[in-house]
Amino acid sequence: MNAHMPMTHNECDIPVLLVATQAPLDVLHSNAATRFLAGTQMMESLASLDITQAKGADVQQLAHAAAMLLRDGCDVMDVLGRQIRARV
Repeated sequence: MNAHMPMTHNECDIPVLLVATQAPLDVLHSNAATRFLAGTQMMESLASLDITQAKGADVQQLAHAAAMLLRDGCDVMDVLGRQIRARV
């Protein structure tokens, strides 16, 4: 496995957001958990929002940011899973 894996949600052909594939398992888990928690909190905020008072663009931007956080967390969990499977 390469030392770094590009994140799924890179906006261009040259990936600048990477996951360190050799990072310790607890560090990978902590980083994924932090992103999942932030994404969950954003979605909980959206769920409690009075949608009739919200601007469509604001809701879309919050949903997009939450999706990016959740995708980053999934990418980190993918590396974590690969490390665990390689140890078996």
